[in-house]
Amino acid sequence: MNPGSDRRSAFPAWPQYGHEEREGLIRALEQGQWWRMGGSEVDAFEQEFGDHHGAPHALAVTNGTHALELALEVLGVGAGAEVIVPAFTFISSSQAVQRLGAVAVPVDVDPDTYCIDPAAVESAIGPRTRAIMPVHMAGHFCDMDALAKLSLDSGVPLIQDAAHAHGARWQGRRVGELGSIAAFSFQNGKLMTAGEGGAVLFPDAGSHAAGFLRHSCGRPRTDRAYFHRTSGSNFRLNEFSAAVLRAQLARLEDQIDVREQRSPLLDRLLADIPGVQPQARDPRCDRNPHYMAMFRLPGIGEDARNAVVDALVERGIPAFVAFRAIHRTDAFWEVGAPDESVEDIARRCPNAESISRDCVWLHHRVLLGSPEQIHTAASAIADVLDGT
Repeated sequence: MNPGSDRRSAFPAWPQYGHEEREGLIRALEQGQWWRMGGSEVDAFEQEFGDHHGAPHALAVTNGTHALELALEVLGVGAGAEVIVPAFTFISSSQAVQRLGAVAVPVDVDPDTYCIDPAAVESAIGPRTRAIMPVHMAGHFCDMDALAKLSLDSGVPLIQDAAHAHGARWQGRRVGELGSIAAFSFQNGKLMTAGEGGAVLFPDAGSHAAGFLRHSCGRPRTDRAYFHRTSGSNFRLNEFSAAVLRAQLARLEDQIDVREQRSPLLDRLLADIPGVQPQARDPRCDRNPHYMAMFRLPGIGEDARNAVVDALVERGIPAFVAFRAIHRTDAFWEVGAPDESVEDIARRCPNAESISRDCVWLHHRVLLGSPEQIHTAASAIADVLDGT
């Protein structure tokens, strides 16, 4: 494999690929059928991905946003429903809800792990709540024990937004072993990628069958008479993407091993820099794939934080500003917003407000670098902050 490197920093490049992806693409090309109904790559990938994550059923789809939409549809979410989402997340978490005609209800997150706060979830559950959507932020599991109890007590199902959590484990259990539907993304920056793509894990055959119908325009696999049994859309993944993802999956665990080895070093170095707080880790999250290396600069302010990120990028560090709180975007208010003002939500979600202003993340390829490169990244952060 030839992962390449960044010209300035020499951090490993992303995506990474090798002869396995080339062979997979040729295999898909030469089988003569390039869509899932005639080929074998998507079927094989679904089996392999489901097995890897401990799920009895997996369905490959076009992207992670569609994975969330499909999961919500299978649970019957639509007009008149409410879905609880974290206020600090990528906008797809809320837009997948809103595009189905439902209302996204943002709640606050933990100030240390940046994952959804179970107490805030409990306070937000109401008569119209049809799903709770925790996001495993940067690969760190949400408190699935507390959330599972809330789900059981309230009767409201969970949908795990696992877009960052490929290969993650919570007390030894994989995403697909937690008894709830989970959605993944394979967008270009994700821990395994085909440029785009997504997957949904289902805990039972019935929900998987419903998902399959809806991801293929409501049409059964063997249909020849255009007998569409449900509403749906075309969320089918193509054979070429599936072939690439099979190769990506095969090297996922080795890459996680490297990131797990490098992350404690980076966290220790960052914690030694005045004013820097690395993302915390719950010990129950016993395997974190580290989609991002995240840290906060409490009290710095959004403009100054943005200037820090710009300075890091100038030094060859692949740094990014954190997600904007979803209620602070125009998109959130276009359709399917709760009957509250921006400031109402902000008062309920002070941690999400602060994190979105003071948090920085480094691309996970930094954690694939050498210990010397980890020191280089930390030194650059220290130097930039010393100059602010």
